[in-house]
Amino acid sequence: MELKEAFLLALQSLWSNKLRSVLTLLGIVIGVSSVIAVVTLVNGANAFISTKFSSYGADVFTVSKMPAFITSAEDYVRFQKRRDILLPDYYYVLENCKLCTGMGAQQATIGKIVHDTQSVTDSQIRGYTWQMPLLQNLNIVEGRGFTEADEEHASHVAIIGTDIVDHLLPGLDPLGQELHVDGVPYTVIGVSEKQGSTFGASQDNWVGVPLTAFQKSYGTAKTVTIYVKASSAGPPLEAAADEVRVLMSSRRHDAPNGLQSFELDTNNTLVGFASTLTKSFGIVAGAIALISLIVGGIVIMNIMLVSVTERTREIGIRKALGARPNDILNQFLIESGTMALVGGVFGVIGGIGVAEVVTLLIGFPSSIALWSVIVGLIMATATGVFFGVYPARKAAQLDPIVALRADM
Repeated sequence: MELKEAFLLALQSLWSNKLRSVLTLLGIVIGVSSVIAVVTLVNGANAFISTKFSSYGADVFTVSKMPAFITSAEDYVRFQKRRDILLPDYYYVLENCKLCTGMGAQQATIGKIVHDTQSVTDSQIRGYTWQMPLLQNLNIVEGRGFTEADEEHASHVAIIGTDIVDHLLPGLDPLGQELHVDGVPYTVIGVSEKQGSTFGASQDNWVGVPLTAFQKSYGTAKTVTIYVKASSAGPPLEAAADEVRVLMSSRRHDAPNGLQSFELDTNNTLVGFASTLTKSFGIVAGAIALISLIVGGIVIMNIMLVSVTERTREIGIRKALGARPNDILNQFLIESGTMALVGGVFGVIGGIGVAEVVTLLIGFPSSIALWSVIVGLIMATATGVFFGVYPARKAAQLDPIVALRADM
């Protein structure tokens, strides 16, 4: 009953002084909201990154001019100076790699798609070798994918994303329709499965054409990204990656034991690097949240000191009726912990709300982690108890005779 009574007294105190309670708990609410929002967004980003890269398959790796992630302007300039990876490089690896079970190459640019009087701008134009849709796990829900003949003859055929269908071909059977891609006509032979949006950007506003046809329009002197599939993940992938690394190095005359003129990335490399970035972001945001919690705890301590002064006579009466110092100490600790817990609850709600709003506004992925909710509530309660120790001890050490003489 003592625990329940102290808990109810704390809630009653919060309710009877609403404005003071709001101001008191603001720091706790902001701190916990920050923790929950950051963890929810980071968790969502990690899940998206892992899903995005793993969609290529754990047995697929890429060879490109520049790495997927660049952390400094100096690195960007250095990577830009590398020679482009060209289509003959791809064909060389394709012909000589013994441990590769699948291989494709891709180029991309931004362009305008037109059908009759309708048009879509800022669409991604992708040049694919015939195996690329399979290597990227693009599911063709209507029609067919590319064939070796399409690539060999630079056929003017196209696979499109669902945004192109919705904006240019509403109500029409997309198969067989003619689209003009930056002025060049292509016949639609396939429609990809809807992929949705990421970070506010649609993943379905694209047109894929054979890479040979793409290069006739945009030139051959542009770097390509090579996708390589091994027989399986683990040692087979590592063996295939080593073979491709040797082939590319010899093809490009890289110095032995020197710097490579290309980047070879596996899914684990990309996911690990991205996770490191998001963890660093989470640590910085967590430090900011910790500062908010400390500020909130100091405010709680201040309010509890005021409460001790206001309730001096009450404390004296309780001691006169037999309450021990530990009883008074526990009462005020429970009250301060309860106040912080209430702030933590509102902080959890606020943090989840902030993360969901960010997701709705810009499409940033979010995923609620139950452990973060529990940790947020524990942190809030612990902050309240920690900063409530001094006021509680002061209340417990009051002389009952002096306390009874205090004014009401």
